[in-house]
Amino acid sequence: MAFVVPFDGSDLAEAALTRAVEYARVLDEDVVAVTVVPERKRYGREKGWIDPGQSYDPDEIIESLREQIQELAPEASFDYERIREFPPEAELAGHIERLAMEHDPSVLFLGSDNVGRVVTPLTSVGVRVAAEDVYDVFVVRRADPPNIDAIEPHEEFYEEESP
Repeated sequence: MAFVVPFDGSDLAEAALTRAVEYARVLDEDVVAVTVVPERKRYGREKGWIDPGQSYDPDEIIESLREQIQELAPEASFDYERIREFPPEAELAGHIERLAMEHDPSVLFLGSDNVGRVVTPLTSVGVRVAAEDVYDVFVVRRADPPNIDAIEPHEEFYEEESP
């Protein structure tokens, strides 16, 4: 069993990874960050991995995400899947979910500002990944440290966030 974090490099994905590490330290769990990288550059542009006009190299993106994860959570492992096309959101969510399931998650830490709202965008990958009932889902909506005495904040992450 592990805490699994779908990771796309966004601020909320970073917060979810950080939160998973904080809880894992207390509960003695492993943390795995998972990423799905389509080989088409449209997704890379949408995720902010590349700028308009910049060339897209999935291997460079994977390495960049690996470095970002290593910097935030050296104890976390990283798994990824490359896919050929840029699939519809539901199909992309299926890839993320299958990759997450390979790690037998006890909890999926999901960084999302719109999962669980009464009205959710139809294009949200998080909504579809969170719908699975085989594991619990911890939704991280804010990058702030948790307000729980037993959880020690991951100072390296929060130092940059402080004003």
